[in-house]
Amino acid sequence: MRNKHFILLLGLLLFSSFLNANTSMSQYRLGSGDQIKIVVFGQDDLSIQTRLPDVGTISYPFLGDIRVVGLTVSELENLIYTGLLGDYLVNPSVAVSIVEYRPFFIDGEVKKPGGYPYQPGLSVDKAAALAGGYTERASRTKIFISRSLDDGQQRFVVNTNDIVQPGDIVTVEQSFF
Repeated sequence: MRNKHFILLLGLLLFSSFLNANTSMSQYRLGSGDQIKIVVFGQDDLSIQTRLPDVGTISYPFLGDIRVVGLTVSELENLIYTGLLGDYLVNPSVAVSIVEYRPFFIDGEVKKPGGYPYQPGLSVDKAAALAGGYTERASRTKIFISRSLDDGQQRFVVNTNDIVQPGDIVTVEQSFF
């Protein structure tokens, strides 16, 4: 009986962590370097695919320059929907998707430091694997992520199974043993 409860509890914990990872990506804020696709169904002239520039704005038909960086996908959908509603379309059906995330960067004690394409669900261990693996001197306990947040750049300690986000800078420090 204990084993069944343990398995059920373990399953709930894994499912909860899966939901948390998906929730964090649904709250993902667009940034320069992301490539997005905007589709207005039935309106090919309003559908575009673009990489977000450093200035953070894109030029969109009928609406002009739109500040996109810092918005979630659903916020951008709502912004375009509201802008097109009424004067241009009766009931626009807008979908925004991320075609390609901006890269993440990894440096320090990995074999091939540099920038790599982001993949959803990427952990620190997987990021290190993409960079050729850890060096012999790599510390598994002194790993930092620098991340741009609303209040500026933040640097914090992470574990090897923590999730990396697009634009993150992962730094693997040297172990002294």
